[in-house]
Parts: sequence; C-alpha cells; structure tokens
Amino acid sequence: MINSNAKNMKFIVAGLLLGILMSAMDNTIVTTAMGTIVNKLGGLDQFVWVTSAYMVTVMAGTPIFGKLSDMYGRKRFFIFGLIIFLLGSILCGTAQSITQLSIYRAIQGIGGGALMPIAFTIIFDIFPAEKRGKATGLFGAVFGMSSIFGPLLGAFITESFGWNWVFYINIPLGIVALILISVFYKESLSHAKQKIDWGGAATLVGAVICLMFALELGGKKYAWDSTTILTLFAGFTILFVLFLMIERKVSEPIISFEMFRTRLFATSNLVALMYGSVFIVATVYIPIFVQGVYGGSATNSGLILMPMMIGSVVGSQTGGFLTTKTSFRNIMMISVSSLLLGIVLLSSMTQDTPKSLLTLYSIFTGFGVGFSFSVLSMAAIHHFDYRKRGAATSTNSFLRSLGMTLGITIFGIIQRNTFSDQIKQSFGNSSEGGPTFSNPQQALDPENRKLIPEPVLQKITAALSTSIAHSFMWALIPVAFAVIFVFLMPKDRLKLHAKKSSTPVEPSQG
Repeated sequence: MINSNAKNMKFIVAGLLLGILMSAMDNTIVTTAMGTIVNKLGGLDQFVWVTSAYMVTVMAGTPIFGKLSDMYGRKRFFIFGLIIFLLGSILCGTAQSITQLSIYRAIQGIGGGALMPIAFTIIFDIFPAEKRGKATGLFGAVFGMSSIFGPLLGAFITESFGWNWVFYINIPLGIVALILISVFYKESLSHAKQKIDWGGAATLVGAVICLMFALELGGKKYAWDSTTILTLFAGFTILFVLFLMIERKVSEPIISFEMFRTRLFATSNLVALMYGSVFIVATVYIPIFVQGVYGGSATNSGLILMPMMIGSVVGSQTGGFLTTKTSFRNIMMISVSSLLLGIVLLSSMTQDTPKSLLTLYSIFTGFGVGFSFSVLSMAAIHHFDYRKRGAATSTNSFLRSLGMTLGITIFGIIQRNTFSDQIKQSFGNSSEGGPTFSNPQQALDPENRKLIPEPVLQKITAALSTSIAHSFMWALIPVAFAVIFVFLMPKDRLKLHAKKSSTPVEPSQG
C-alpha cells in the first residue's frame, strides 16, 4: 500500500488537503455570513442551531466512519463523505428559512463526520513516524489557512453575490478532491473486521439531542419545570445510562473504555473536548460582536476574525514541529496558557473595546487552539497500530465535535438569556425603541442600523456586548478543566527510529 502510493503522494496529499480545506473553510464562511443570514432569514434566537445541527451529525458520524474505515478501508468512506458534504452544500444554498438551513446543515454534517478524521488517519497510514509531525502540522496549517481565507471569501461572496453562494463555493473544491483521491489513492484490501456499535451510537446521539433541546427550550418556550422539559432531561438521563451499559458490554464499543486506560489517549481526548467547546464560541461570537456592536459589515467580521485564524496556523505549525523536539505535554502547556489568556481578555470586552485590542485577544486565542489541530491527534494515536488508528483518531474528532456541540448550545443559551435580561433592564416595559425589539437582528445590518435612534442603538449594543463577554467569562470553566487535563498528561513524546524505512515507523510504546 505504501509503495504503490509513494509516487502518487503529492496527488493524494493534495486531495486530502482540499477535503480539509473545503470542510474547514465552510465553517468560517458560514460564521462570517451568519449576521447576514439571520438578517435575511430571521431567527436570531435560533441561529445557533445552524451550527449545532451540523455538529450533532458530525459527532454522530465521526466514530462510525472511523470504525468503518478500519473495517473496509479509508478510501470509500472518505469519498462517501465528500459526496454527502457536497449534496448538503447544494441544499443549504436553497434554504428559505433558518429551520431549513439547520436541517440541510445536518445533512452536510454527515459528510463532514467522515472527512476530517479519515483524512488524518490516512496521513498516519502513508507517512513514517519522523514525517508525521510535519504532515499533521501542514494539515493543521491548511485548516487554519482555510479559516483565514474563509472569512474574507465569505464576506466577499455574501456582499457581492448573496449568502447562498457561501455554500456553493464548496462544489468545485469537492469535485477536484473527489477526482484526486479516487484516481491516485491505492489502498490495501486487508482490514480488521469489527462490529459497529449502532446501539452505542444511537443512545449517545439521542442523549445529546435530548440535552440540547432541554437546554435550548427550557425557560424560553417552556418552563423549566414543565412536562416537556422534564421529559427531555429524563430522556437524556435514561439514554446516557443505556449508553454506558452498552459500552461496557459490546465487543467493539463506539467509545472504547479500554483505550481510555491509556493515560495519554484519555487526557488528550479530554483536552480536545474542552478546546472544542471554547473555540466554537470564539468563532461564532466574535463576528456577531463586530457586526452587532461595532456596526461592521460581513467584510469587517472577516477581517477581525482573520487574526485569530492566523494565530491558529502559526500554532498548528509550531505544534507539529515541536512534536519531534519535546513531549506532547510540554507543547500543550504552551497552548493552554495562550488559550487561557485569550479567553480571559475576551471576557473583559465592552462596547468601547477598540478593534485593535479585540484583534490582539483573538490572536492569543487562535494561537492556543492551533496547537491542538496537530498535537492532540498525534497524541491520541500514539500508542495504537494500524488496526485501531481509525477508532483512535475518530474518537478524538468525536469528542472535539461533542465539545463544540455542547459549547455552542450551552454558551448560546447563556448569551441569549443575558442579552434578554440586559434589554429588559435597559428598556423595561416602556415603548422606547418602538418596533425595534420585535426584530433585534436589525442591529446586525449596517443599513437597518441607520434607522434605529442613537440612544436606542447604544442600549442594544451595550446589551449585546455584555452578553457576549459574559459568555466568554463562562467559557473559562472548560479552559480551566483543559489546564488540569494538560497537567495530567504523561511526558510521552514521539520517538524516532535511527533509520528511515519505506514503511511507516510506529511511535514508541513507552
């Protein structure tokens, strides 16, 4: 398999990079365009579902595709992921409401659940150990670079052609990636036969969905002590207990407790869970802050978000480089320190915070998260051979996605409730502002902002900035847990053999 791929390595890597570019850039394009999408489709109180619906299906698909790739090969499921992702992109461009868009994003997420983890697993398959750090650093850098160009491209497309085209841009990239992988990647037909833990997948995803709906609807459409909310919480509890019972009994669990007995695997995955919940909050709410508080356009949102993504590129490349120099733990200590500083600074924002300071805060945050793109996936797979690489990598991606899903839901609720409370404190039951508050997303559109009286607009922006800063303050909790888990990581490091080989060199087991 390795020899047959050696002469086609550039084409294979190009195809994988395009797949990652497409899926990663899609996230940042959508994030930047979200203010415009909400303004056009409505649903300011529901926009988090555009992201969380995608994350739920990514989360559901990731461990299943990881297992399937171990059983039947990486190639067919990477191609399957590309096709479904492209289908979902086309559907997203046709959405007529925020609900439709959320459903179509869920379809997109099924494909996304295959792309990232399988791409990284193929990297570990075709590169020897001494080159994996540079390779994963390159892939992490592309992930970050796509995030740099994504906001700008998304802003340009949104303002020039309409928000629908931020989804259609995936089509040419996906087609080229499909051709390159289909033609040039050759794979061995020998794979480990395993059983898919469908029961575990169903109960875990069901539990997360029940929890998300309970948190989203509680205190809003239904009282916290209503039958609906209590039933959702009961459903979460029952399904989660069933999930734990199933995982203890099945021979091939969707999340292997046995693998978690390896300390490096356990801690690196827990760090990924925490990082996912924090990074998604930054990528969603910084653009909303720019458009809603500063009154910027989608282009301004992209320009403000870009420094964070540049920081993530530098962090990813630095992390990949350092894997051959020091332990995973030492690298992640640098990472979590930068992330902690960035989130502390973001939690201090007000409507008077200069853009230059917001840019600096974003750089610290992006630099800290960037390390995780290359380092945590290598740490998670460090002690496992070819037969378990798909499961190890997909578990890492799964938990990161779970963190993102819960993060955008929980912190979205915190932001929404805080914003609502601030508005009530500012306006009470008075009629000041007239119909403005029946459609608060008007504040996200530069043209509509001009129609809002200045005193009213000041109160809106103050409420919005306070609610976003408050969300970042609560995000310090998962960052604190990430600090603890990084300190608990063992001092394992990538150890290389003295001589290079034509076949992959496995990392040291010690």
